Amino acid sequence: MKKLLTFVFLALFMAMQAATSVFASAKNYTVASPDGNTEISINIGQIITYSVSQEGEYVLAPSPISMTLNDGNIWGVGARVRHASRHSVDENISTHFYKQSQVRNNYNDIKIIFMGDWALEFRAYDDGIAYRFSSNKKGSYEITNEQSSFNFTKDFYSNVPYVRTEGSIETQITDSFENTYTYKKISELDKSRLMFLPLNVELSANKKITISESDLRDYPGMYLRSAFEGHSLKGFFAPLRNKVQEHSGYNNLQVIIKSRYPFIARVNGPRTFPWRMAIISRNDLELANSTMTYRLAAPNVIGDVSWVKPGKVAWDWWNDWNLEGVDFKTGVNNQTYKYYIDFAAKNGIEYVILDEGWAVNKVYDLMKIVPEINLKELVDYGKERGVGIILWAGYYAFDRDMENVCKFYSEMGVKGFKVDFMNGDDQALVDFNERTAKTCAKYHLLVDLHGSFKPAGIQRTYPNILNVEGVSGLEQMKWQPITYDQVSYDVQLPYIRMIAGSMDYTQGAMNNALKSQFYPCGSKPMSQGTRCHQFAEYIVFFSPLCMLCDSPTNYEKNPVSTSFIASIPTIWDETKTVQGEMGKYIVTARRSGNKWYIGGLNNWDARDIILDIEDIAKQIGVKFPVSIATAYIDGINADKNGTDFQKMSIKITKEVNIHMAAGGGFVLQFE
Repeated sequence: MKKLLTFVFLALFMAMQAATSVFASAKNYTVASPDGNTEISINIGQIITYSVSQEGEYVLAPSPISMTLNDGNIWGVGARVRHASRHSVDENISTHFYKQSQVRNNYNDIKIIFMGDWALEFRAYDDGIAYRFSSNKKGSYEITNEQSSFNFTKDFYSNVPYVRTEGSIETQITDSFENTYTYKKISELDKSRLMFLPLNVELSANKKITISESDLRDYPGMYLRSAFEGHSLKGFFAPLRNKVQEHSGYNNLQVIIKSRYPFIARVNGPRTFPWRMAIISRNDLELANSTMTYRLAAPNVIGDVSWVKPGKVAWDWWNDWNLEGVDFKTGVNNQTYKYYIDFAAKNGIEYVILDEGWAVNKVYDLMKIVPEINLKELVDYGKERGVGIILWAGYYAFDRDMENVCKFYSEMGVKGFKVDFMNGDDQALVDFNERTAKTCAKYHLLVDLHGSFKPAGIQRTYPNILNVEGVSGLEQMKWQPITYDQVSYDVQLPYIRMIAGSMDYTQGAMNNALKSQFYPCGSKPMSQGTRCHQFAEYIVFFSPLCMLCDSPTNYEKNPVSTSFIASIPTIWDETKTVQGEMGKYIVTARRSGNKWYIGGLNNWDARDIILDIEDIAKQIGVKFPVSIATAYIDGINADKNGTDFQKMSIKITKEVNIHMAAGGGFVLQFE
């Protein structure tokens, strides 16, 4: 008995010593934002947690992070610090094809290097925080999981985009990133459904935290899901695909994943991993004006970009090749596309896209062109008229013959590709996007990543990627039920989705329906909201390769609208969202050279606002314009007829009163 008591005492003593040792070895680090208001606290004990406070109050409660390797090592459990280094940065980044010509990059940073050839880096900005793992490990290995947590102190409301298709995890991780937002408390979120990024959480009436990622390269994108306990959102990553079944899905152009590996990423040699970022905004305007995704992305890797020409695109698919008053059968044929090219040339539109149908369908071979199309003839016809041709491509067919396809069509004179149906963001698809950008850059081809996840920084790294979808855009109007609310979504996404980068939203509808008038129609589609709502989308939404979605003949019947849309720049020297509230309305001012525009989008509540023009001018870096502006405003009967608008000249005074109809909008144009 005495021996037993001695053994128990000794065991307890050793356990206490071990606990004391762990406690004694625990390390705490802090890094504060340049303005001193936001602070990251990192605790390194048996596990690693980080927390974020702003002005003395928790924004994120202690949240554990780690990365698990296939050899059983876990970066973040029992970690031992080798050393830590700090530095501060305050620089201006010159941008390519962005919403402003320069971005200020000002942060304080700590990098903690651990035994075992890995590190954690944390950055504190005035407008948020970010962290990432990095590795100096040599050779190849697999990441089986990453623990990424965002713990909150209360059961806050959130605006989240669920993966659109419910069902198994496999079903969810092979879906597109196109859905409206669900507004619920964290505890009320559906725990069986994945949410894609960006998403945001309301901490108070004004303060919000928006979660996303940047510098996503050769690694799966992050989903979030609601935890079963507490007020927490947890990261989820799609396992790497293994075997696929070809000739599946839409028009046999997609693949079905038959099996996946038991890990999320295969790694070879030293590398950094994606930034996990949390934008902290004190009001909705700060959120809409965020440039954090761009700041955290890797710089341009393709070198000279003088050949990259942003612009507008006459698009065929949305309007179903629906021309009027012509003496030929419209569709995927040279006569139809020559009409589109002539329309583009007449209106100074830089490109025409040949969407699905120009290549033989239901096969993975982009070298097989349908007999109705003489592509070389169309490319030459466009070149003579100053109009470039962009080709649509299903991703799997493009991937199977990428080098040959890019070389062949570049030599023909094609200007770029719109690649579609990626549907997912596992490591293979993230890698596909980068290989597409790199190969297209080699042959001086533009890229529009349609059917893709959010941009997550790739547009800074590969400036030839001008557009990325990852948005529930205007194409939804062709099939969504009458209950679908696109207008309300339009005044949410600039505050959430658009912080990730540009959007292939595809605006420009001439058939504009009010709430009670809308119905889905595939061959003669319509938008929700007014004509001025469509005008303002060209100002508020950012798309360096911007579609004109409607039929050339519909534009020809609306010359005032067409002239205005065709004249709008697609890249900008300055951008500021100057007024608005998420889900209600937004007012954005943009400047390109000596031209500047103010655009406003409204939800379904008619609204009167007052614009302080003098203050707006200061914010976008121009002098107060004591002059005349051209105004496009909702017409007096826009509450009954969405196409009703007025174009007028107005004298600019310090304050301008604007009325926006239900589902309405406006644009002011200055030179």
